Amino acid sequence: MRNLREDADYTQEYIAHVLGTSQTMYARYERGANELPIHHLLTLCDLYHVSADYILGRTNEK
Repeated sequence: MRNLREDADYTQEYIAHVLGTSQTMYARYERGANELPIHHLLTLCDLYHVSADYILGRTNEK
């Protein structure tokens, strides 16, 4: 998720705002300290135009 965010030139604060959560919580998702809720996963898929499998590391194909 971090690479996608940085490639898009987004800040953690911006993504947290898009997801409706705090920057601290988003940082925890990015580090893997907390599991990403499915509704946030789907939002990130739409934002980055990638599959859930790509974000989850199950494929290298976006």
